[in-house]
Amino acid sequence: MSNVNTEETPSITIIGLGSGGEDQLTLGALKQLEQATLRYARTSDHPAIADLLKRGIKFQSFDHLYESQATFEGVYEAITVTLLQAAQAQPEMTVVYAVPGHPMVAERAVQLLRERASVQGVQLTILGGESFLDQAFTRLGFDPIEGFQLLDAATLSRDALRPRLHTVIGQVYDVFTASEVKLTLMSIYPDDHPIIVGQALGVPGQESIRTIALHELDRQPSYGNLMLVYVPINDDERLRRNSFERLHEIVAILRSPEGCPWDREQTHLSIRKNFIEETFEAIEAIDLDDPDNMKEEFGDVILQVLLHSQMEEELGTFDVYDVLGELSDKLIFRHPHVFGGVNAVDAEDALRNWEQMKAEEKKRKGATERGSLLDGIPKDLPALPRAYKQQKKAASVGFDWPDLDGVFDKIVEELAELRYASEHEDSERQKEELGDLLFAVVNASRFIKADPEEALAATNRKFMKRFNYIEEQLRISGRSFGDTHLLEMEQWWQEAKSPK
Repeated sequence: MSNVNTEETPSITIIGLGSGGEDQLTLGALKQLEQATLRYARTSDHPAIADLLKRGIKFQSFDHLYESQATFEGVYEAITVTLLQAAQAQPEMTVVYAVPGHPMVAERAVQLLRERASVQGVQLTILGGESFLDQAFTRLGFDPIEGFQLLDAATLSRDALRPRLHTVIGQVYDVFTASEVKLTLMSIYPDDHPIIVGQALGVPGQESIRTIALHELDRQPSYGNLMLVYVPINDDERLRRNSFERLHEIVAILRSPEGCPWDREQTHLSIRKNFIEETFEAIEAIDLDDPDNMKEEFGDVILQVLLHSQMEEELGTFDVYDVLGELSDKLIFRHPHVFGGVNAVDAEDALRNWEQMKAEEKKRKGATERGSLLDGIPKDLPALPRAYKQQKKAASVGFDWPDLDGVFDKIVEELAELRYASEHEDSERQKEELGDLLFAVVNASRFIKADPEEALAATNRKFMKRFNYIEEQLRISGRSFGDTHLLEMEQWWQEAKSPK
């Protein structure tokens, strides 16, 4: 018998070799292999290949591609192209492609063939084999119905890890891949967390199942195509402490009837001030360049978002995951130079794209046209950043000083008016002139591209540091402010200004 294709339609048959020797092959798969003359195998490093060779069944292996290609994706692409070309070159013959395990489990080239075969006029047939998962369930002794995930070692990421699921990580080919898997797992699990390493599961004489500490994963005697890592299910809440899901769960518990009486009583309005306070505390941590404090204060800000979102979830309007979804959509839509076909050569270009897409977004949502260009600036924004935003919006339509000289002239003019008001007019008029001067100074900050709030905050910190130096000198000399005079304090002030 031979596998001549009488219809002369190019065809490829994909056969799963199972996870062990030839005993795991189905009778149909064995017949197909015996009849075939154009046989390819993803790798010869498989027990069934050695057994079949004894029967005179030989394969052309793609092992050489793992050396010649820079990436795994390049390997799978080369395999796909080779098989399709072979089928098209000899349409009277059926090309057989043998893969470890089951063709539909962790076989990227099979997925590429499924996408392209029909488009290129090639008939594709898939014959299943026993997956390595069948042996994993049996030999490792867990029931996937309890919750199970299969992950690829080559693309493993922290956000894919779920401690409350049985986790099998396949294709731990070599020590480099094992090291990457170890580091990713350590982002969730302790260094000494027990894991199970399985090698050639179900293959007599080759099977190895060992429990090791996580930190030993990249120190094993051997690696290969038949190696997997198994992390059993674990309900220890400490393993979920870094997950957003756990945080959402904690906030929901706090707001539940069995939770905290104080948290249950809060409303949007009752904790509005907390949101403001926590935001300013986070800003202070940023200004102080204090990473430890940032970590804590950023968490407090996130807590405010979660609490307000939880209140709405209880009403059925939205939940925090809707908030995340809205934010993800917004970031993608407003960055066409990253996620679309638009270019941005610099930060200014990127900002223009952002504003343009922001306006388009509002139009799509049916937002009504504002009565004024200056509408939309939050009414509770502090006066300094509000002045900056108002001036920036006005400047966007050409209402602006032509250059910085004009701004400086305006500052001089407003300073003279304030000086006159301080000497000849009442307090209300003086306050008005002070506001005009500050507004003019904000214009200068805009022209030199310095945020006025940040500039003033830096000056406040500088003043505090220098004043603290004066206090320290008084403490060292055993005196108080009442025991000194302005000239001495000025001397210390100048010392504080001098670089140490």
